[in-house]
Amino acid sequence: MGQKENGTIITEELLQLVSFKIGDAEFGVDILSVQEINKMMELTLVPNTPHFIEGVVNLRGRIIPVINLRSRLGLPVKEYDLETRIIVVEMTDKTLGFIVDEVKEVLRIPKSITEPPPQIVSGIDSDYITAIGKLEDRLLILLDLNKILSKEETNQLEEA
Repeated sequence: MGQKENGTIITEELLQLVSFKIGDAEFGVDILSVQEINKMMELTLVPNTPHFIEGVVNLRGRIIPVINLRSRLGLPVKEYDLETRIIVVEMTDKTLGFIVDEVKEVLRIPKSITEPPPQIVSGIDSDYITAIGKLEDRLLILLDLNKILSKEETNQLEEA
């Protein structure tokens, strides 16, 4: 993995990611923030919750809010199917589930093949896009799920 430069082996920083699809786009999140990946399960709807919360699940005695990542990213919602998964993520001070269309794989990619998102996608609403990974035959949008909710939305979540 390392290259030699002046007799010293240089090891390149690798990113370990879980990749998943929403529609035709492929996303990646840091594997260290992913607690587990579950098949779609029955959600309990909670009245008066923010629109982006699909419901809650009881995961081994813990009640976890579940967010439909499609609707959070402004994409049309689609029916769940056999590939639909809930990615359970440990955030700074809470655990959340994110519904995705399909989990693809665990990847190890060199940080050097990533670059900051283009200016056109780096508006206020896209602070959660940390980089774009350029793989051989596809692009991977790297997300920071800790930033997917604004402070206001996080507060709404706590009040729900």
